[in-house]
Amino acid sequence: MTEKENATRNREVENIIKNVKDWRGDKMSQARNIILEADPDIVEEVKWKKPSNPAGVPVWSHNGIICMGNILKNAVRLTFPKGSMINDPEGIFNTRLDSKTVRGVDYLKDSKIDQNALKELVKEAAKVNLLKPPAGKRK
Repeated sequence: MTEKENATRNREVENIIKNVKDWRGDKMSQARNIILEADPDIVEEVKWKKPSNPAGVPVWSHNGIICMGNILKNAVRLTFPKGSMINDPEGIFNTRLDSKTVRGVDYLKDSKIDQNALKELVKEAAKVNLLKPPAGKRK
């Protein structure tokens, strides 16, 4: 792992993933690696710690949130808050399709992660975030 790659990885996210000892931890780790490879300027952090989820939620951002990862009972979910604005030519969004803004990808135990398709979603999400005007310049 290069110094740049190491700098983008957050220890809290690492711990969240390591504490899941089944296929979901492996799947989240795989998704995380793809997300971090997709954009060298991504910031990885943990948000939304609360009593019902003291570890918090892994979040990947670049000029705004790109996506967040949730380890559910039967799936690993990547949620893209601006998913409706993201081009998804491979059609990997498979949840939250009825939302006006949010889209998600649920990976089940036997799901394969399409590395290229996920990388493209992440890149598209970063592009959408970069379209918004800087703070203080909004009308």
